Amino acid sequence: MSDDHDDSPIAAQVRDLEALLEAKGLIDPRELDQVLEAFAARASPANGFRVVAHAWVDEGFRERLLAGADDALPELGLSMGGGLQPQVLHVVENTEQVHNVIVCTLCSCYPLSLLGPSPTWYKSTAYRSKVVSQPREVLEQFGLDLPRDTEIRVWDANAESRYMVLPRRPDGTEGLAEAALADLVTRNGLIGTAAV
Repeated sequence: MSDDHDDSPIAAQVRDLEALLEAKGLIDPRELDQVLEAFAARASPANGFRVVAHAWVDEGFRERLLAGADDALPELGLSMGGGLQPQVLHVVENTEQVHNVIVCTLCSCYPLSLLGPSPTWYKSTAYRSKVVSQPREVLEQFGLDLPRDTEIRVWDANAESRYMVLPRRPDGTEGLAEAALADLVTRNGLIGTAAV
């Protein structure tokens, strides 16, 4: 059985389901652990950094990513696959007028394969409740002070839909190669709690 220390009701249900499937001989706990370890080994924020950098240099890819991220990701050898249920990835783009931030108000749904393990603060009740009602204040606590006329949109992830922010490309980076651009992106930028 997977080693999950989450005490949420959903995590408890998952542990119970794993135990039941193991007891019925439908899954081998060692095989399940191998699959989960292989998935976790490929799950990294570097994947999201690559996606963003490619979108910054390839306008066609950016358009396809925003129109349907699940269809665009395979162009980079990536996918949202690996979970027990299908998930749709929505990529939302920051602009001069709009800044996006991601949350999961129910638990901690998150595009693990593209952002790596979620940060502790993302799972906290304080972040999950406050970013919805006071997003500007939360972003300021992260050190992101947006102009007052910038609209802040909060996207609530769930079991079926995950979100990733496409940050604005920093000024003065026009001559940088894609790999150098990827080095500028942060996981917080992909969540929306940082500019990049």
